[in-house]
Amino acid sequence: MASPDDLKFQEFDEAADLLSADPGASTLSVSALSGTTAGTQDTKVDLSEDEENQQENSGLLGGENKTGGFWTFEYYQSFFNVDTMQVLDRIKGSVMPVPGRNFIKHHIRNSPDLYGPFWICATLVFSVAISGNLSNFLSHKGDGQYHYRPQFHKVTIAALVVFLYAWLVPLGVWGFLTWRQGTERQTSAYSFLETVCVYGYSLFIFIPTSVLWSIPFQWVQWTLIVIAMVISGSVLVLTFWPVVRDDTKVTAFATVASIVVLHALLAIGCKLYFFETALEITPTPTPGHLTTNTSMGQMN
Repeated sequence: MASPDDLKFQEFDEAADLLSADPGASTLSVSALSGTTAGTQDTKVDLSEDEENQQENSGLLGGENKTGGFWTFEYYQSFFNVDTMQVLDRIKGSVMPVPGRNFIKHHIRNSPDLYGPFWICATLVFSVAISGNLSNFLSHKGDGQYHYRPQFHKVTIAALVVFLYAWLVPLGVWGFLTWRQGTERQTSAYSFLETVCVYGYSLFIFIPTSVLWSIPFQWVQWTLIVIAMVISGSVLVLTFWPVVRDDTKVTAFATVASIVVLHALLAIGCKLYFFETALEITPTPTPGHLTTNTSMGQMN
């Protein structure tokens, strides 16, 4: 039968040696170890929750978390989430095209917005309509038989032309490029919003141009049209040519030519419709003046 001394807790030799070497050393019991283990497990749970929160916050900052469906207001709100510097940078890129610099890759960077294109189109509508009325007035200045009447219906026509062009033409271009992407040539196309964005910003050059179109001189107006078409057309060509150049030559050149022709039709159509210039007509002599001249000729 074991004695009571044998039933006591016996320390290991190594532990005894350590305690003798450092009497002030602290010891750790089994209960403390269990408590520490439980605390460590709780800490791990808390850390996992913090990691989930950090991942969620990083997703929100990086734009990875998608908002609701396209029928919700939050879905469209993200396309207007741009600051002034971004809009100014994109406007600067649209009026100063550089060969070899793609507008979408260097300025939009996979974050298209509708804020800039919307206000550019809205401003262009009023600038074209107001400048067209002013040009009509200046071209008839000095004509006593002319009575100026503001043509408010031109605002509605300008809105239809500009906004339909800014949405339907990009839709057609995007649809065609998407269809070509499904062929064996596998051309890489842009998204619909990127296409709308580049078309919207390419129209900015026509805002100051339409204001200068109010100058009632044909050669000035046509010179401004050519300059504006070259600048804005260059933005579109430099943007879409890298997408279609890997296709067949006929398809590539036909696509780029169609984009340029539609852009030119918009500019020339606005010039011919909204900026009419009065034709110089030789005034017809009145009957009394004609009779006087005839009688004077007979007397001579």
